[in-house]
Amino acid sequence: MAPDTPAAPAEPTAPAAPDAPAAPAAPAAPAAPAAPAWTVAPAPVESPESQALLREYHIDVSDSWYMLHLGRPSTPAEIEEGLADSPSDDLAPPTGLFLVGRYGGTPAGCAGLRVLDPRTVELTRVFVRPAHRGTGGGRHLLAAVDEAARGLGAERIVLDTRLDLTGARALYTAYGYTEIPPYKHGPYAEVWYGRELGPGRGTGTATGGAAAGRPRGR
Repeated sequence: MAPDTPAAPAEPTAPAAPDAPAAPAAPAAPAAPAAPAWTVAPAPVESPESQALLREYHIDVSDSWYMLHLGRPSTPAEIEEGLADSPSDDLAPPTGLFLVGRYGGTPAGCAGLRVLDPRTVELTRVFVRPAHRGTGGGRHLLAAVDEAARGLGAERIVLDTRLDLTGARALYTAYGYTEIPPYKHGPYAEVWYGRELGPGRGTGTATGGAAAGRPRGR
């Protein structure tokens, strides 16, 4: 028999390559800053902050009326005359209440309540500064109005407004206000709304007209 052929020597095994170092984890993206929050609370109607908001409210509704009827904004003299004709000093206890809304701590809107009778309050002076519109301010103001009205013992909120203030009217109806018969008359009262107060918080959005003379809204 032929002698066995000697086995070939085994090839040396290559050493295992060391594991590559793990890539460092990408840093976590910074969390997006929280959106500013609305807060609404009673405020003295005579305070400089409240008076500034009321002046801007009046300019807003006056300019809307004058642009619609005369094709121009209101003049400073017309603004002063309108403010004198439509005072807000009764929006304080015991005849009413004034609320200031803040967006991220900055005064950004307002609303007023006027006591008509033990069961009914009137909503007025609803306003959100233009820079803060689209942030839910109207609904926050109306929700705070509900709670304030209950605190005054009211069961119903009413308001009058102008037909040309379509954004305000849309806000009211979206919040749950419905048209009602006139509860009072005035040169700028063209449509009337009401809302019965139920238990709990409101869910809803604001403001409010045209006739000869100086404009006034809600």
